[in-house]
Amino acid sequence: MDLIIERACGMDVHKDNITACVMTTEGKEIKTFSTKTVFLLQLIDWIKEHKCTHVAMEST
Repeated sequence: MDLIIERACGMDVHKDNITACVMTTEGKEIKTFSTKTVFLLQLIDWIKEHKCTHVAMEST
């Protein structure tokens, strides 16, 4: 199978938290963040640290 996207993040969004999974060629990492502003800013920084080019989200 051909690799299309090298670095992506998938997020499952809930009222009180967001679970994010970063997938790279090196593997995957999963983290959960609160939906309070300070933690959303940490989520953004975490995604940027992994140099993700694409983010997809599913909300419930």
